[in-house]
Amino acid sequence: MTMDVSAPAPLPVSTIRPRSPRFDFDAVPRRWFARSVIGTHLANGLNLLFPAGERFFVRSVRRYLDRIEDPQLRENIKGFSGQEGLHAYAHERYFKALENQGYEIRRFLSFYEMFAYGIVEKIAPAQLCLAATAACEHFTATMAANALAREADGSMVAQDPTMRALFLWHAVEEIEHRSVAFDVLQQVNPSFELRVAGLAVATSMLFGLWMIAAGSLLVQDRARPERLARELRARREFRSRHGSTEFRTAILAYLRRDFHPSQDTTCDELARAYAAAAGLS
Repeated sequence: MTMDVSAPAPLPVSTIRPRSPRFDFDAVPRRWFARSVIGTHLANGLNLLFPAGERFFVRSVRRYLDRIEDPQLRENIKGFSGQEGLHAYAHERYFKALENQGYEIRRFLSFYEMFAYGIVEKIAPAQLCLAATAACEHFTATMAANALAREADGSMVAQDPTMRALFLWHAVEEIEHRSVAFDVLQQVNPSFELRVAGLAVATSMLFGLWMIAAGSLLVQDRARPERLARELRARREFRSRHGSTEFRTAILAYLRRDFHPSQDTTCDELARAYAAAAGLS
């Protein structure tokens, strides 16, 4: 009589690994994005959204951890949570630099967190929060791929080394975990209608809150109207040269019934290349 002494299957290991680089924001200039008032505040406004947004995403995904049977996806959820938690911490540390530059940000942050946590998270069904998270992750992966592509081809205009490193580190990890929330949504409820509803919520919330955040900073800057008009013309010219359809393309891709975030592999190559060059591997 022989016994089966084959070794047990190895435990799954997530390739989604949280990293914790250090950033010193003390020397970040007031207009760090190509010395542009508008560009800087669009980027700063996005920065204000990240910490509370990342925590919303993590809670929306981890709420369903006990329903996920696939051990690899469970490990990926843990890696996703770790990366998003460190993103929230790093971007929140930049808040102090903004305040030191004279910007009042706490009123917006209080409104934002009240809206996201006190209204949306409490009133919206949990599955809709998860669907909105999956759609937001698609948007952040789109922005990440765009940033990494511009870094690779030399057209990146964010020249401050600290902020450049912050956003590109974040971009690498957004690419790495871009499928996690979507995969959890497919396990919990693969309804196409729910996916579309989540996209509608994510689109309105992300871009609405982003513009409010950027606008609140822009008003405080008191830049001269002629400077703002000149910058708007320059932005239009830049976008006409380098393309400006990434969000429209992303929405159309997400609306395909056979969509999955892993289908675009070009961004994986960009993320691996930057991670290796920046010592993030």
